[in-house]
Amino acid sequence: MAVEAPPIRLSEVLIPLSRALDLAEGQPAGHAVRTGLIGMRLADELALDAAARSALYYALLLANAGGPGTAAEVTALLDGDDRALKAGFATVDWTHAVAAARYGLRHAGHGRPAWHRTRALARTAGSARRVARAFIAGRAERGAAVAKRLGLPDETAGAIRSADEHWDGHGHPLGSAGNAIPLSGRIVGLARTVDVFATAEGLEAALQMTRARRGKWFDPALADRVLAWAGDGLWWAGLRGAGAAARLAEAEPGDRIRMTDDAGLDEIARAFADIVDSKRAWTVGHSARVGALAASIGRAMGADEAGCRRLLRAGLLHDIGELGVANRALEQPEALTPLEFAEIKEHPRRTQEILAASPPFAGLARLAALHHERLDGSGYPWGLPAGELSRDARVLAVAEVYDALTIWRPYREAMTPEEALMLMRSDEGLDPQVIEALEGVLGAESRAG
Repeated sequence: MAVEAPPIRLSEVLIPLSRALDLAEGQPAGHAVRTGLIGMRLADELALDAAARSALYYALLLANAGGPGTAAEVTALLDGDDRALKAGFATVDWTHAVAAARYGLRHAGHGRPAWHRTRALARTAGSARRVARAFIAGRAERGAAVAKRLGLPDETAGAIRSADEHWDGHGHPLGSAGNAIPLSGRIVGLARTVDVFATAEGLEAALQMTRARRGKWFDPALADRVLAWAGDGLWWAGLRGAGAAARLAEAEPGDRIRMTDDAGLDEIARAFADIVDSKRAWTVGHSARVGALAASIGRAMGADEAGCRRLLRAGLLHDIGELGVANRALEQPEALTPLEFAEIKEHPRRTQEILAASPPFAGLARLAALHHERLDGSGYPWGLPAGELSRDARVLAVAEVYDALTIWRPYREAMTPEEALMLMRSDEGLDPQVIEALEGVLGAESRAG
């Protein structure tokens, strides 16, 4: 029987994982942490009760959890870098048609050949505000669903859902105005936007933006509190200090600390797997299947329950680093440019860095990052030889390749199980003993079905 790990604070798990959401939004690492510190300072000044503070705390951390699911639509329309577009989204007043159109046209086909750009510009003309509405509505609903999935209160989901509503009623998705917008949603929207400006353009630009949008985007009373911090340079500098994440962990209400156990950690891993896979419609369920298949292969090869759970979680989280890769590289039907290929090859490193910072997942960070390594040294990003690849790493690689081959992609049809296995047997980079175990697992599943 597997020994259950002791419960751990939920914040200790989510604060490090929030870096993955920062990557997906094109924001420098620590955006969610800085947003959290800004929002919790407002909560302190407003003397919110413990329940409200707790709900707000997790809304600030997960405010961008729904963003990756919008990447495919943005990429399809603009043929640009979805992260770059989202990174500056808050810097533009997209409620005004001209400003929205300029922003969309600036990003349409950016970095692509001239004919790509011309085609993207034609598609984008007149569509920027529609894209903005779809992006906001999708981010809001998906983010709220993640909060509910993790067992967080309705107030947390409501704050995420309403973070893009505007005080003057011109926001989305509902067009709520004034005090009809939940206070926690008003705080999240302000805190998130202030950090985007402060990080990209400096504190003075963030304060100027807050003044300009006071009473329009933002609750005037909340905006005035942020403006009153103008002279608190030490505090603003601390948002970017090495201890920012620890300070945010301490900001969780002491009598409302949320804990999670092994089952909860499994659900967190599943939630982030689905966030990653939502970037592309055709990869929905990929990480869950890889995790389940890796665990089944491991069991067939004699792994104990703890080892199987480790393989399951590594499979679920193996692609979390892909949140930092532009969708147009991931979906490219043509030959990748050297820059695009280099970007894709870096995602396992990001996976390792993100997971290594989260205590319950640190022990599987290296394993999860090895899914593209091969026994013949032809894999990436490290090109490791067979002697440096454990059995679990070999299992994860086989599970990932099998699922990748058997799902449809825009540029090729899905292979049948037989076709995939035949190709895998000829690949010197994959372990034949693991492939044999995979065949046994598939046969058992087929007989059971």
